[in-house]
Order: sequence, then structure tokens, then C-alpha cells
Amino acid sequence: MPPHCDTRDGPVVKAAKKALETGNLNYVLIWIPKESEKELKDVFARTQRARKAGKDAQDVADDWFFETAIRLHRAGEGAPYAGLKPAGLSEGPVVPKAEKAIETGDPKETIDFILKTVEEDLTHRFHHVMEKKKYDVDDVAAGREFIEAFIGWVVYSHHLYMNVKGGGGHGEQHAEKGGCGHH
Repeated sequence: MPPHCDTRDGPVVKAAKKALETGNLNYVLIWIPKESEKELKDVFARTQRARKAGKDAQDVADDWFFETAIRLHRAGEGAPYAGLKPAGLSEGPVVPKAEKAIETGDPKETIDFILKTVEEDLTHRFHHVMEKKKYDVDDVAAGREFIEAFIGWVVYSHHLYMNVKGGGGHGEQHAEKGGCGHH
């Protein structure tokens, strides 16, 4: 799943739009690392001036502001910036549930979905390794298939555990600091 913080309908652009509508940069500044504040403040001021030059200038300036906010946000996560993505990209099934949980204050739907998904996937992978375990000792190729499944099961289980316990994925350093850490 691609991160949705770099899309036109993602949370960074929504915050940037709110900043432009209200004239209050703080709506988007929270998405940006402290060391990038000056750059975003400068771009915000220039964007506000450029927006007064007509509709085309406003559209170009707004996109520049959105792209700058996203670039700085992604850099703060240690992630590459690949441009402003269109709205409507798939966020996968978890992101909308996780965001809804934050809005409603109830994480149950997200937790239940993730637990069910993990249980189904682990069960499938475990059955696969158990099936491969039934090989004839004189069939080395089948034995190697078992070892491949065995290692796959153990390593996958370990990585899953490490991601749960240690962060991992998009915004890992933010998660460690209590930041966004999603998509």
C-alpha cells in the first residue's frame, strides 16, 4: 500500500488546505519536522501572496505549497518524496479503519480486523509448512521445500513480531517519538 500522506486527499494536503483557508500555518506545521519549519513558513508566505494573482496563479501556488509540505513531511520520516499523488488511490483496508478509530475514539474495529487478518495469514502459512514437513527423507528436493517453508514461517513470524513491537514501516521514527507512523 502506498502512503496516503502524499495524495491530494491525504491528511497532509487536507491540513495544508485548512492552513490556506484560515491563514493559520499551524494546521499543517504539525506534520512537518521542527527543522523544516522555516522553509514551510517561507513557502506559505509566498503562496499567500501568489494566490492573489488570479485563479491560475492560485492553483500553481497551492500545488507548490502542497508539494513542499508533503516533501518536508516525507523527509521527516526518512522516506523518499515521489511527488504529489492524485486523490482516490487505494489506502488498503486498514488506513480508513485506523483513521475512523481516531475520529470516533474507538479502536475495536481496527484491532479486530488486524487480529483476524494476522490469524488467517499465520494459519495459512503454518498449514503450508506443516504440509511440506511430510516429505520422504530420500527426496532431497521435497526436503528443501520443507526447509524453505520452515524458514519462511519462522522469519515471517519474527518480522511480524518485530514490526508490532518495534515499529517498522512508514514513519517508524515518528512512531518511536509518538508521531504518525502509518501507511
